[in-house]
Amino acid sequence: MTSELSNIPSTPKFADAFANYSLDAWQRSILFLDVMRRRAEQYEEHAAQNAPHVLDYEAELVLDGRTLDQPVNYALVRIIPPAGVTIDPQKRPFVVVDPRAGHGPGIGGFKADSEIGVAMKAGHTCYFIGFLPDPMPGQTIETIARAEAIFLETVIARHPEADGKPCVIGNCQAGWAVMMLAALRPELFGPIIIAGTPLSYWAGVRGQYPMRYSGGLLGGSWLTALTGDLGAGKFDGAWLVQNFENQNPANTLWTKQYNLYSKIDTEADRYLGFERWWGGHVTLNAEEMQFIVDELFVGNKLAAGEIRTSDGTAVDLRTIRSPIVVFCSKGDNITPPQQALDWILDLYDSVDEIRSLGQTIVYVVHEKVGHLGIFVSAGVARKEHDEFASNIDLIDVLPPGLYEAVLTPKGEAGEHSELIGGEWIMRCEARTLDDIRALGGNDIADEHRFDAAARLSEINLALYRAHAQPAVRAAVNPQMAEAMRNLHPLRLTYEMFGRANPFMTWVEGAAALVRENRRPVEADNPLLALQEQMSARIVDGLEAWRKLAEKVSEETFRIVYGAPALQAALGIDPNSTRPPRKAEKSLLTTALIEARTNALKARITHGGLVEGLIRSLLFVGKARGGADERGFEAIRRVRRVHSDASRLTLTEFKSVMRDQYYILLIDEEAALAAIPEMLPQAVEERKAAFDVMRGVLEASGPLTGTAAERFQQVTALFKLDEPVAASEPVPIATRTTTRTRNAS
Repeated sequence: MTSELSNIPSTPKFADAFANYSLDAWQRSILFLDVMRRRAEQYEEHAAQNAPHVLDYEAELVLDGRTLDQPVNYALVRIIPPAGVTIDPQKRPFVVVDPRAGHGPGIGGFKADSEIGVAMKAGHTCYFIGFLPDPMPGQTIETIARAEAIFLETVIARHPEADGKPCVIGNCQAGWAVMMLAALRPELFGPIIIAGTPLSYWAGVRGQYPMRYSGGLLGGSWLTALTGDLGAGKFDGAWLVQNFENQNPANTLWTKQYNLYSKIDTEADRYLGFERWWGGHVTLNAEEMQFIVDELFVGNKLAAGEIRTSDGTAVDLRTIRSPIVVFCSKGDNITPPQQALDWILDLYDSVDEIRSLGQTIVYVVHEKVGHLGIFVSAGVARKEHDEFASNIDLIDVLPPGLYEAVLTPKGEAGEHSELIGGEWIMRCEARTLDDIRALGGNDIADEHRFDAAARLSEINLALYRAHAQPAVRAAVNPQMAEAMRNLHPLRLTYEMFGRANPFMTWVEGAAALVRENRRPVEADNPLLALQEQMSARIVDGLEAWRKLAEKVSEETFRIVYGAPALQAALGIDPNSTRPPRKAEKSLLTTALIEARTNALKARITHGGLVEGLIRSLLFVGKARGGADERGFEAIRRVRRVHSDASRLTLTEFKSVMRDQYYILLIDEEAALAAIPEMLPQAVEERKAAFDVMRGVLEASGPLTGTAAERFQQVTALFKLDEPVAASEPVPIATRTTTRTRNAS
């Protein structure tokens, strides 16, 4: 501090600097209060709307969930494209499902640069599934899933000409809801994009992401039940928002407000725009919230396949047949990469198992963006979400397996940049489970600790329901519950600056006078520099407090739930090496895989030119360990002009790709030996097909190493200098259609 004070000039320059700074600080204070006043009025107006949202687009109602046989407070709307946006009716529609995690709807379309915005820019029709502030009586997570299934059926029926099922985007909480529905109704989905979604809530790295310890430190989910009872059957979403706020006290208590104060002339609109969504608190039925905490957060049952519907159907994520794109970030302290990705380790023992089940999983790990930035950052929308939207068909036809999407600037692409649609090039590179393990995670002792917390939660919840719940429910009526919601600290931070506060009546007029006579301080004013330094000290202090609190929380959790006596009392064997939430293998699934394998073996020699080309492409392409958008764009252009390929829909084309991929895995030698018989007899036709294959393979750059060797091997199979022995002619299109129909 002494060195900072030494930079302050002496009198009379200091007197001028002090006067200028004091005037600026006083004016900024008035303008800051005025923004708080506008924030409160915005909050009141937003809460008074029947269907409040923060979408930046016009929309038309397609289906109101309140009119269904099992009514829910959700609705399906179609986003009306803004002027200058052209929609291609043959492209698959996009459906954005908004998270219901305490805030109101609209975050997926909060800005022009958003998930909705980039999808429409790519020519896709967009739909949005949002919700109203209050749930319908008796509404549950399961009834919401059934309603969303009806919404998707409606979208599919409205777009019979679309080349593929809808691409569904689920943000945060909506992501795991979408995954549950996709496991129950896989036929409704095209590619699925889940952004910032916790699917494996126990996972994490020591010293980071302390939110996963909250359930255990609070003794389990009994407190969730108590909060729902105090709300007369409703859970106040403001408590969820408060939990998010608590993860970053420096931002909550200081930085957010200071950033507005210090940049009051330019920051107000951005601040108010975000606060319009951040303050739109909604409620959930107590039963909904109890399910979320018991089954997902504390119980961590989704990845283990232990969640069942009311009719006993198991929710097994391995039944999903659509490609799954997982978008997460190392800077996300709400859903870190481990929570977004470790469900893969819970479900599968190897990538071969992923392939055998016909699943395609693509993940992207951002280096620094925070949880909310995944949905609202313009930079993320223009990069990651833009690439997802532009290359969704590439993702849809990728062979089964595990991939990481790697994005590089278009300028570094090298050859064939004309095949790149945007400013970035997306390459899907093959990965193994070890790549996910390398991100860090729990050891078996950590898993036992979380298992102990889950079991203790069940006991405490049972005790609360037996001994305290009846009395609490009898003591609370709806009027009392409403009064307690209105007194929530987060709501008070808005309302205390509102019209009801008589001490705020002078602010609007004073702010108008300040704007007329605004005199910002000079950027080189030493007191302004001192202000910034003082702010930095406050942030450092709050950050130190956060780190200390997180360390104490983690150590407390580890000591309490790692205690051998407690684990023994809860029936946990500390010597067990099997993770407590490892998904069981299904004998039925194994039998289906064997039957499918035998069926494909019988068709190794079946097919025509399209199958032969795809088989050759896959054989050579496997050596590259992935695919980028240039190769797929080349295939797309071939499909437009090639008579046989153009007759295939994208779904049929995907089916051919997958079958040929599996045939190569089953018996590569026999699959290659059959290629000459699948090609045309005429040398000219084989040469034309060969040129197509070479153009697609070289679209991503020259072939080298093993890929080049495989290309030479395939070149020999095309027999470009000699005619093929005559065989019974069968039209290629007929053979393709028959084969595809049998496969489906």
